[in-house]
Amino acid sequence: MKLIADLTSKTNDILYTYILVALLVGVGIYYTYRIKFGQMTKLGHMIGLLREVNQKPDGTRGISSFEAFCISAASRIGTGNIAGVAAAIAAGGPGAIFWMWVIAIIGGATSFIESTLAQVYKVKDPDGTFRGGPAYYIEQVLGKRWLGLVFSVIISITFGFMFNAIQANTISSAVSNSIKINTTIIGAGIVILTGIVIFGGVRRIADISSKIVPIMATIYMAVALFVVFKNIAEVPRMFALIIQNAFGMKAVVGGGIGAAIMNGVRRGLFSNEAGMGSVPNAAATADTSHPAKQGFVQSLGVYLDTLLVCSATAFIVLLAGEAVYTNPELKGVMITQTALSQHVGSWAVGFLAICILLFSFSSIIGNYYYGESNIEFIGGGKTMLTAYRCLVLVMVFLGSIGDFSIVWDTGDIWMGVMAIINLVVIVLIGNVAVETYFDYVKQLKEGKDPVFDPKKIKSIKTKLDYWE
Repeated sequence: MKLIADLTSKTNDILYTYILVALLVGVGIYYTYRIKFGQMTKLGHMIGLLREVNQKPDGTRGISSFEAFCISAASRIGTGNIAGVAAAIAAGGPGAIFWMWVIAIIGGATSFIESTLAQVYKVKDPDGTFRGGPAYYIEQVLGKRWLGLVFSVIISITFGFMFNAIQANTISSAVSNSIKINTTIIGAGIVILTGIVIFGGVRRIADISSKIVPIMATIYMAVALFVVFKNIAEVPRMFALIIQNAFGMKAVVGGGIGAAIMNGVRRGLFSNEAGMGSVPNAAATADTSHPAKQGFVQSLGVYLDTLLVCSATAFIVLLAGEAVYTNPELKGVMITQTALSQHVGSWAVGFLAICILLFSFSSIIGNYYYGESNIEFIGGGKTMLTAYRCLVLVMVFLGSIGDFSIVWDTGDIWMGVMAIINLVVIVLIGNVAVETYFDYVKQLKEGKDPVFDPKKIKSIKTKLDYWE
């Protein structure tokens, strides 16, 4: 087991230090330039798009931009925001937070491109819902179904099995530490709740996500703001510490600038998923008049996840002092629990357990949907989908009762492979999304509610399933 752990750790170091950092930053900067910083200048417009309600001509309601946003946010906002951020600070020092912010800001452009592509190349199911994502645009644009299948298998295993085991393990650990319930009982409860949701289809997943995500994010942010105001005199020193550590101006226990960058990028990618190729699967579900609308909405999701929720955890941990995040006896979520208890008292352990329960449960159903969309791409039919759902529930249960520490590193590897495939693909076909962006902005300046006409996009060379 030690040999496997060492191998996965070294593979991760190579993957994130020498390959993914360059790709993520390079692609993010490239598309930030191509869309003229649109992921930042259109922030107000992004927020406004969340209010759109999609009413179909027959009176039925499709999945709105907000609901598709919540499906992706459900996957984004989870263990990475509480345990992952604390682990990044412990391993890379406070400077890791700065690099999380950098990845989020430029990642907003990457997220716009991949989510817009997912909308352009989405397909319609018989029940009127939509699905899409990297596997779909890989097949339709590049004509390489085999590569789409490879991506589908990786994302289905990584999110449906590995990451859901991690989320379930986090729920189980937090709840059992808080109220001392046997992990087998906790696991059974998670399985029952998960089964009710995932066997209800994408409509139920969207409904549940749109209810859980806003509530949990608001409550958690409110507590973090309380901690910040309580320690307002220490806030300037905290920001100075983050900047100094980010550029190696001050030595830290977690390591120098290299450790800060690597851990910031790795945990930032795990949390906000920009460029990874997972979020486009949720983006494709939205029933909207123009693909760029969902591209903007998903860019906003990156900021919500990293600049708000991840930062909230970072501030809670850093304001508690170095003794907390450098304590070798504290790992992951325990760092955040200890830090919050120091700020607000012992009730914080129970409160954080509830937050983790909501954060991680929403991630489980969001992660599951990414797998479902790709199982349908593989073409397994209802039998394979039912088998996949059952295996997801098995992994959720095993994650609840087992030690899944090694799954973190294994999940990071597969996440990295997914990101590499997707990033290379969107560089090759991203002109479609860039043209779509400028078509949308042009209509917006004309005072219109933009409507998509694929004939205006010169880069589109194939027949589209939905838009034509």
